Amino acid sequence: MSIQAPPEPGRKWRPAPEELVRAFAATVQSLPGVESRRMFGYPCAFANGQMFAGLHQENMIIRLPDEERARFLELEGASAFEPMPGRPMREYVVAPPAMITDEGPLRSWMEKALAYARSLPPKPSKSKGSRKSKAGAR
Repeated sequence: MSIQAPPEPGRKWRPAPEELVRAFAATVQSLPGVESRRMFGYPCAFANGQMFAGLHQENMIIRLPDEERARFLELEGASAFEPMPGRPMREYVVAPPAMITDEGPLRSWMEKALAYARSLPPKPSKSKGSRKSKAGAR
C-alpha cells in the first residue's frame, strides 16, 4: 500500500495521478457523444449535461442507477463514493483499482453509466452570468 502525499498548499484535495488521468481519458474518448470537462480540477465526463464519470484524487468514480450500483458494489475493491468522510455522493461509486487497468470491464461499466446519464432529463447549460443573477435575486 502506498502512502498518499498530502494535498498541495491551498488545495483541499490531491491531484489525480497521471496514469489514472490517462486511463480515464482513453476510456472516455472511446465513448460516443461524451463531453469532457473539469469539475473541482478533475477530469469528468458528461452526457446531456449529466455527469456520469470522473476522477477524484486517486479514484475513478462512476454514476450508476440503483440496480447496477448494487451489482457494482459487490465487486472486490468497489465502494460508495464519499468525497469527504460521512458525505456520500448518491449514485456514485469508486472503481476498484484493478478495474482501472482492465479496459474491458471498465469500458462496460462506463457504457452503463453513459446509458444512465442519457436516460436522465438533460440539464440546461448554465451561462456564466447565472451565478451573479441568482445571487442578486436573494
